[in-house]
Amino acid sequence: MSRPPSGPHLRLACWGLVLVQLWTVGATSWWSLALRAPDRSESPMIGAQPLCASAPGLSPGQRKLCHLYQDHVAHIGEGARLALRECQHQFRSRRWNCTALGADSVFGPVAQSGSREAAFAFAVSSAGVAHAVSRACREGDLATCGCSRAARPAALPRDWLWGGCGDNAEYGYRFAREFVDARERERGGGGGGAGGGGGGGRSSPEYARAVMNLHNNEAGRRAVYSLADVACKCHGVSGSCSLKTCWLQLADFRRVGDRLKEKYDGGAAMRLVSRKGSGGAGAAGGAGGGGGGGRSSPQLEPVNGRFTPPTQDDLVYLDASPDYCTYDETRGIAGTVARQCNRTSEGTDGCELMCCGRGYDHYKATVVERCHCKFHWCCYVKCRMCTEIVDRFVCK
Repeated sequence: MSRPPSGPHLRLACWGLVLVQLWTVGATSWWSLALRAPDRSESPMIGAQPLCASAPGLSPGQRKLCHLYQDHVAHIGEGARLALRECQHQFRSRRWNCTALGADSVFGPVAQSGSREAAFAFAVSSAGVAHAVSRACREGDLATCGCSRAARPAALPRDWLWGGCGDNAEYGYRFAREFVDARERERGGGGGGAGGGGGGGRSSPEYARAVMNLHNNEAGRRAVYSLADVACKCHGVSGSCSLKTCWLQLADFRRVGDRLKEKYDGGAAMRLVSRKGSGGAGAAGGAGGGGGGGRSSPQLEPVNGRFTPPTQDDLVYLDASPDYCTYDETRGIAGTVARQCNRTSEGTDGCELMCCGRGYDHYKATVVERCHCKFHWCCYVKCRMCTEIVDRFVCK
């Protein structure tokens, strides 16, 4: 499962074909489905048609897919919520901890920038949809897919059966690509399209952001797909495991989050450049035509030419990140005032870094938790409740 299904939107060279729509996030993104999508148990009763028509932030293509695949809507929302929880876990000890300002937002205005944090937000949310939809196929929740049809791995021992109901990683990957990428692929209106020149053309910041988003969306899906692996169950008398049945199973989403966090830490700073091509696939749909025998083909390249160009598994970003120290409602930054810190740590959770040099306050807190737990036959665990006074440190 190291290589996902091929398709026309997987290579940087094909981004010359992409037509871009002006983009916003927060409540005006498909991420809004994390706040509004019906629960999986409610979806068959409620129906998604009214939600598809009224949910803010869906592009025309996404709204069409929402209508066509109504039973997918709850799982798209579930994928966005899964992504948000994972983001909050991965950044729990950082100045930016995935907290969004305002109740009607998911990742908040931070994701409107071209920062490294926005790159992670797009990657993990695309991964969340791929993961949730893949699993929904296996569980029989969707009408258009079922168990995985992945081919039997060549390395699987001959006497092991290949046929358990596996997660449909290929379908989840493809659906997430079509739905999540739809906004960046669509033509913008009012002269802001990719092929019409003007302020929203192929050399514009909006176009560069769309290219960045598409790359990070793909990296998120690839993390889900590549981490899927074979799982097996033993059969036999008295647990002898004389026979095994095996299937394809997605990795726990925590592993996906860990992989993307590694890519975040090693993210590549990029810039959009225009190259003259010969009119091939990578240069098709140039920005207003081109002279001199070639069409303009905007691509991302590393800001530092000494660095190796990123692969499709890596995260890329365009703008430097703010320090996230001070509350800024416009930019969606919560700041670190009143954030808890670790006085003895020299890492990102340490009071020196977390508090941005402002200092910290110390107080005593009473913690009540279960302790002295014992297992009683049969079959329950009995615990006592212990009270402890602990030190807490919070940023000024």
